[in-house]
Amino acid sequence: MAAWPQRLLRGEGPLVLGHEVVGRVRELGESVTGWNIGDAVAIHPATPCPEPGAKPTGIHLVQGGNYLGGASTTPHTQGGLVEVLHVHAWQLRRLPEGLDLRTAALAEPLAIALHGIDRAAGRIEGARCFVSGAGPIGLLAAAVLKLRGAASVAITDLQPRALEVARAMGVDQTFNILQGEGPESFGFDVSVEAEGAAASLQTVLDATRRGGTVVQLGILPRDAVSISLSELDLRELTVFGSRRFETELDEAVELLAEHSFLALDISHDYPLAEAEAAFAMALDSATSSKVLIKVAPVEA
Repeated sequence: MAAWPQRLLRGEGPLVLGHEVVGRVRELGESVTGWNIGDAVAIHPATPCPEPGAKPTGIHLVQGGNYLGGASTTPHTQGGLVEVLHVHAWQLRRLPEGLDLRTAALAEPLAIALHGIDRAAGRIEGARCFVSGAGPIGLLAAAVLKLRGAASVAITDLQPRALEVARAMGVDQTFNILQGEGPESFGFDVSVEAEGAAASLQTVLDATRRGGTVVQLGILPRDAVSISLSELDLRELTVFGSRRFETELDEAVELLAEHSFLALDISHDYPLAEAEAAFAMALDSATSSKVLIKVAPVEA
């Protein structure tokens, strides 16, 4: 589709996107047990990935493997925007009773937020926290901070609508940086960079108190950038990187079933036939948060 950014099509051959995938089981392999046709599931997009209920082992950091909708492999790993998607049984996560597929589509980004925030485990409860960037992941990160027991959560963004959603999701303070808004004083215990921009990281470093903690959740560019890192040592900041997730999809579906407010992260739904419009809307951060595409099943 011509409207899609060319950076999504780097490498050889076309790429089918889609790594935040939920649906229903249509067919089962001969050796597959424990599942039934029609079961509602979320799909772990990584191969290899842990079995459901497994303990973390760091498998998501092992070299190699692939991720649905990933252009880093040759040939590309095709994604989930298809009518029928073939996956391994160990990639399936059963959806709790009462969790609809629309809300469950947040399981993958919520798992990313869970993994990032839990990198700072033991430092969140009772903490004064800050998130830079109220995009879909930043909003979920702020929600996870609250669920993990943060005393307060503040968030910044450029878009008024994003900040309205943040307040609806329980964030304590919102600041529009385009309007010159910001906390009267920084000194946050835990700060999260969720924008994936060097300027945002600088804001986060400046916002964190002496001896505080920084979580890098956004995907920063590979390009060389200018940023002042002196505060890392001058204030003895602890910085945690975060890459995708490992076992957190299990908890993500449970949290989505328990906390209906998380679905506020979703702003729009489109049918597959309107995929170009969906991607255009997703690029419009002034209007959208998480944008979903619904793929109707083919006839059996």
